[in-house]
Amino acid sequence: MALTKADVLKLNADLYDALMSNKDAAVVHICRKIPKGPLHTLTIHDDTVLHMATYHKKADLALKLLDLVSVSDSHKLTWQNNGGNTILHETGTNNKTVEVAAEVLRRAPMLLNMINKEGETALFYAARHGKSKPFRFLHDEVSRAFQGLDKKSFLRRGDKFTILHIAVLSRNYKIAHELAVTYEELIGEKDADDMTALQLLSSTKPAFGPKNFFKRMIFKVIDADIEVKERMLTFFKKLRKEKHGYEWAMKIARLLIKADNSWERTESWTDRRGTKFHEYGKTTSTVKQEQKIPIDLDYKPDTPLLLATINGSTEIVEEILKKYPQAVEHVDKDGHNILHLAILHRRHDIIDIVEDMNYPLERLRGRLDKNFNTLLHMVGYKVEELKEDVKHPAGELKEDQRLYKRVEKLATTLDSMTRNSDLKTAYEVFSETNDKLRANAKDWMCENAKNCSIVAVLIATVAFTSAYTVPGGTNETGHPVLKDKSLFLLFTLADAVSLSTALTSVILFLNILTSPFQFKDFESSLFEKQHTALTLLIISVATMMVAFAATLILAVSSEATWSDMTLYGVSLFPVFVFVFESIQEYLKMVSELYWVFKRMKEQVVEIYHKIWDYNPRSLHPVVAGSIHQTTPLPV
Repeated sequence: MALTKADVLKLNADLYDALMSNKDAAVVHICRKIPKGPLHTLTIHDDTVLHMATYHKKADLALKLLDLVSVSDSHKLTWQNNGGNTILHETGTNNKTVEVAAEVLRRAPMLLNMINKEGETALFYAARHGKSKPFRFLHDEVSRAFQGLDKKSFLRRGDKFTILHIAVLSRNYKIAHELAVTYEELIGEKDADDMTALQLLSSTKPAFGPKNFFKRMIFKVIDADIEVKERMLTFFKKLRKEKHGYEWAMKIARLLIKADNSWERTESWTDRRGTKFHEYGKTTSTVKQEQKIPIDLDYKPDTPLLLATINGSTEIVEEILKKYPQAVEHVDKDGHNILHLAILHRRHDIIDIVEDMNYPLERLRGRLDKNFNTLLHMVGYKVEELKEDVKHPAGELKEDQRLYKRVEKLATTLDSMTRNSDLKTAYEVFSETNDKLRANAKDWMCENAKNCSIVAVLIATVAFTSAYTVPGGTNETGHPVLKDKSLFLLFTLADAVSLSTALTSVILFLNILTSPFQFKDFESSLFEKQHTALTLLIISVATMMVAFAATLILAVSSEATWSDMTLYGVSLFPVFVFVFESIQEYLKMVSELYWVFKRMKEQVVEIYHKIWDYNPRSLHPVVAGSIHQTTPLPV
């Protein structure tokens, strides 16, 4: 008797519930009773029961369901869902169904070269999902059954997209490396957007390693082999997986950089000196208003170096410049070189790399883009993108100002006067772009100063009051009863420090509130005042808690050790919480100070060498380590 629509809906609900509840016996029992058995379409996307069991890693169930399919019905295993995926495609989504793939192929070998609606074979699909076991199994089967040109359809889709492209985009770097080694011809192939695998790798934002210091230490010693099965905490498993991805990402990057020649293509550039440097007169060698960049209908993607710079892939930039240092002079269609892009996208690590390349830096520092923007102009422009580290407006403005000062040292003297195609200097662009940010920073700092001032005044009030209501009271002469106790001295010192630091922070916060909030104020003193005031406020709060703890112990303490320890824990608990909540901000400040002192040390060492390596008989210093000495000029 044929099933009604209501019966089919009820059947599908029972089957789906049994599958999701791991009731394998119930699934097999239901499939035995229905006409199509395990080839019954279960979902609205035309997935069969076998599709679902395979996708959800139920290898044992899938093999049992395959036993229900008669040999004469093996051709029905070629059923495709709405996406065109066969059962063999679904085996490529996990590492637990290789046996299912082998059994399906034994029954229906034609599944090997069937494609889905994306034009992907099961091998291509396995590379997309990055599952090494089904990928290697399917690759061996393809290699055994097809050779030469017949193999091409398994490595490419109809839209010029290759299996190497999809492995790189899916961040399946180990499989990508295996493919690049086995099929070298895929390395230089371009997709429909004219992108090679290296350009796609440079366009992604791979997490090459943890930023946290503690995690980095573990990262160095942990084993990256994810195939090793051992008992391990989830935290360490996650780090091992990250390290595994990092190592293979670097391997595929080095391999592609060595073999891919897409880095060689670059746009032409023209040194546009002769541009306008002041606002008076009309003479200029270039009519900037008419020199707008036309729309490029024949757009080509940027080189891997520039793409890696835009996306902050510092490791890829380092590898490319290590292999091909001449690539540092590449420019994009807008005339931007690597420094333009690094500044525009705030890639400080990449600026460091180029800055250490002394000769290329001299070549790049004075270049202009096609809109006559210097390196200094680029500081004033910002790329709107989601940032992982969201900063308050004052912090963002401070970073931009620091970057401006840094780039100002890299740029030429003429760059500060050069006007772009809008006849604006770099500082005019910077001021206009950041004017709204300056207003937001002013509001943020004022609000912050007001709130902190209220807290500081309250703490000062409590500390002042505590000084006249000492624990234990006073005797008839007015002296504190508990003045001989060591904890009373701690209370006195803590209370005095709390009062003093609170009042000092109030003065600093008031000074911030009365500031004119000009750009130069943010650059010079405002941040230092705010950090100093906040530090003093934190010290004030911490010492007030210490004073409270000392008071509590002096007033309530008994002879029992356990009670004293309990009082210590309870009274000092707020101190621990406060320190824990504030430590990250101050570690960041310490880190910034470390890099400042490190840079100062390098400059001192550089000056020292310049002084002591100077040849008094020559007009030029001797290059350290050179075997050729400078010949003195004839008199």
